[in-house]
Amino acid sequence: MHEDTRRNFLLKGGIVSATLMVPGVAGFALPEKGGEKAGEEVEVSPTEDLMREHGLLNRVLLIYEESERRLGGNRDLDPKVLSDAAGIIKNFVENYHEKLEEDYLFPRFEKAGKLTDLVAVLRQQHQAGRQVTAQILQLAAARSAADRQKLVTAIAAFIRMYRPHEAREDTVLFPALHSIVSAHEFDALGDDFEKKEHELFGKEGFEGMVVKVGELEEQLGIYDLAKFTPK
Repeated sequence: MHEDTRRNFLLKGGIVSATLMVPGVAGFALPEKGGEKAGEEVEVSPTEDLMREHGLLNRVLLIYEESERRLGGNRDLDPKVLSDAAGIIKNFVENYHEKLEEDYLFPRFEKAGKLTDLVAVLRQQHQAGRQVTAQILQLAAARSAADRQKLVTAIAAFIRMYRPHEAREDTVLFPALHSIVSAHEFDALGDDFEKKEHELFGKEGFEGMVVKVGELEEQLGIYDLAKFTPK
């Protein structure tokens, strides 16, 4: 390429690159500070939807961990905080989130003959988790030392299983969904998930659950994210 021609080519390329970086130019606008506007429905993919719900689950696991510390250290713990947290696990995670996986995702992987061993373990863990949640709800107001120890054991078992459970779904199962469904089917799943969410939890849906979890974190004094920063 002639030097003058090459210089002009690079100059034009630089202008195009800069144009793409300027908000509002050529249809490329940066998101407004603060995220979406109030009341604006933000479309997310079905896998992103499930991963956000895993984020909610992780925050409940933090509540479980704090409850476990207090119970194990013979410190005060409002049993209602723990029972409310377990109620969110039961109603939102088990009866909604996991049902989506069991009804919409797992059968597709089984039909495609892909990751079937993983799906089988995930199914088993869903059932085991529901049994542990039932124990936590039953023992949440435990008073005797023996029952409190059973509660600590149940909480620890739930946390130990769900950390790797959700991590394996996020890093292996969900990314593989694209390989077994068409783009149209993938988008349709997102619509099905949103419809089910609003059907069960009203207009607030996921966002309403985040608020409820935040309130429980406030009661335990673990809402402030800065408190988790090592000194």
